[in-house]
Amino acid sequence: MDDDRKKRSLKRLNFKDKYRLGIYNDTTYEQVFHFRLKGREVLVVLVIFIFLLVGLNTFFIAFTPIREFIPGYPNKETRRIMQNNVLKIDSLENEIAEWTHYWNNSIRVLSGSSTQIVQNPPDSNIENKPFVDVRSKQDSIFRDRIEQEEKFDFRENLSFKKGRNIAEIHFMAPLKGKITSKFNSKENHLGIDIVSSPNDVVVATFDGTVIVAEWTIETGNTILIQHSDNIVSVYKHNAKLLKKQGSKVKTGDAIAIMGNSGELTYGPHLHFELWNSGVPIDPEQYIVF
Repeated sequence: MDDDRKKRSLKRLNFKDKYRLGIYNDTTYEQVFHFRLKGREVLVVLVIFIFLLVGLNTFFIAFTPIREFIPGYPNKETRRIMQNNVLKIDSLENEIAEWTHYWNNSIRVLSGSSTQIVQNPPDSNIENKPFVDVRSKQDSIFRDRIEQEEKFDFRENLSFKKGRNIAEIHFMAPLKGKITSKFNSKENHLGIDIVSSPNDVVVATFDGTVIVAEWTIETGNTILIQHSDNIVSVYKHNAKLLKKQGSKVKTGDAIAIMGNSGELTYGPHLHFELWNSGVPIDPEQYIVF
């Protein structure tokens, strides 16, 4: 019997029939509101209602703070922090690439060698090619630009006359400690490694001007000081730098804190190099450690 009733009910559902939707007072059963629809009009009303419901949900989720209550959806502050972090990371990557490029060019200019370096930063769209010219046009322009900049002008206000023999200069040990790796040009170890107590201060070995004070991937926090008589001292793998590029320093001035920064390091130590007229020399021949 139930099946027969269901079949008869389904037969009575016809789009040609009219339907009434009303609202009644539950106490008096008085009809408060009603409207009539045909079968097809009911279907149209249902479709319009569904579209309105979806549209309203989309609007509230996209343009109102209600979306922040959805599980897993980041709020405004979180999105702002994420955007700032992305911008900072991108800026740091560009800064590292630019200073690594500048560092390589500075070393090449100071040493006068024909070491192969990348002519453009790693993130450049220009194809990276090895720089093989000993005295190219670009190299000459770069030399002139550095020599003309005020903070790199080492031709004036030098406390020692030029041309002095390096043996006549009294250098100070940049760090008191134990030498764990000596100078060996054949193995491309162009300086000495000094190990001391943690957080020991690294000092300038001689009067001069800081020409590089930056972080690089391989050598970490690094300082280069240009001295008179065409001498350059190099201090690598520092934990912290105490001087900025362009700073004037005196012999014994604190310039860094010994550390373990950079990829080419085996532990806390100072890698110290001494260059004379573009040639690396053994610091132990001129400094008492």
